[in-house]
Amino acid sequence: MGLFEEMTSRGLIAQVTDPAIGEMLNNSSLTAYIGFDPTADSLHVGHLVQIFNLKRLQEHGHRPIAVAGGATGLIGDPSGKSEERNLLDSDILARNLARIEGQLSRFLDFQSKTNSALVLNNADWLGRIYLVDFLRDVGKHFSVNQMVAKESVKSRIASRDQGISYTEFSYQLLQSYDFLHLFDNYNCILQMGASDQWGNVTSGIELIRKMRQKVAYGLTTPLVLKADGTKFGKSESGTVWIDPDKTSPYQFYQFFLRAEDEVVGSYLRSFTWIGEDELAELDLATAQEPGKRRAQNALAAAVTNLVHGPEMTRKVKIAAQALFSEEILGLSEETLALAIEDAPAISISAGSLSDGIALVDLLCDAGLTKSKSESRKVIAQGGAYLNNVRVADLDMKVKSDDLIAGGVLLLRRGKKDYIVVRATT
Repeated sequence: MGLFEEMTSRGLIAQVTDPAIGEMLNNSSLTAYIGFDPTADSLHVGHLVQIFNLKRLQEHGHRPIAVAGGATGLIGDPSGKSEERNLLDSDILARNLARIEGQLSRFLDFQSKTNSALVLNNADWLGRIYLVDFLRDVGKHFSVNQMVAKESVKSRIASRDQGISYTEFSYQLLQSYDFLHLFDNYNCILQMGASDQWGNVTSGIELIRKMRQKVAYGLTTPLVLKADGTKFGKSESGTVWIDPDKTSPYQFYQFFLRAEDEVVGSYLRSFTWIGEDELAELDLATAQEPGKRRAQNALAAAVTNLVHGPEMTRKVKIAAQALFSEEILGLSEETLALAIEDAPAISISAGSLSDGIALVDLLCDAGLTKSKSESRKVIAQGGAYLNNVRVADLDMKVKSDDLIAGGVLLLRRGKKDYIVVRATT
């Protein structure tokens, strides 16, 4: 199967500017680029589809270029935005760029003798342009009428409260010039991106046609959406980052493990290299045995392996499986920490465990029951667990010997309600 057919079968192609792109992707070697927004110090899962598209290109013999927007990041792309971005200062942007360039280098081959990947910063060329020269040589090729008609601009102009600044309005010119610069200096003839970038992509193609009388091409990928129809993106909460210090590998794994049945099939095709036969089996399993969540487990393992490596994937899988089983007793401190890092927790004095704390009291203190009588009822009905071992003794006392790796206890009521008890000195 050629690259174009592979991408098509996986639902990775939304629009192309020319049908010839299929033949070019299948049977020639070309240079293509995708731009990445450096407005945070890490890329997030919403970027993975585009990163993996560059990786797919390189595996099929093409040369990928990732452009980190050191200049355009100071401006901000209005596409898909309902309000003006907060502008970053140059120091923050420089820090973000350094982090992002390092992340991109984990997925692409920069040592290939034939199609080595490049990470470029558009500040290296846009930062050297004089405004008057840019307006004279580039700006004259853009019709304000056409720019205003683009959806990303039109929707903002229609908003009386917010509108759009000239700063963001100019973004389209800058991204178009990026394509021209890469076309001139790197023989880059294809720009790729998400479908909300279509207007910017076609503007760059038009600029190359008008200024160089040459043909360039564009390809966009459908937006990968959450089950509620919203985009992956940066927000104060809920963003799943590639950086393990911002989103732990365990949280990352759990995000994909919790994927809804409605989207898990598209996620498998967008975020993994799982083959067509296995994809069909996983689709069938989701339809016939959704409770087993085979597709979600395959998805979480595959993406975590790509982003965080096989050893970390092994650890987080063990942690996830052990959280509700007696296997938790044998976990190392590191793996246990992965399993309980997001769990609700309370602290108690380690000294109080010397003589023991009645389980009926501890369940109540931990908020799993409202009273001692309710604790007794839960224990009598077989619903109380200490370190995932069911407790039947109404008079049981929890002691220091019950602490597991790292000096913690795991209390659970029923199948889902649990809390970590940390013994502190």
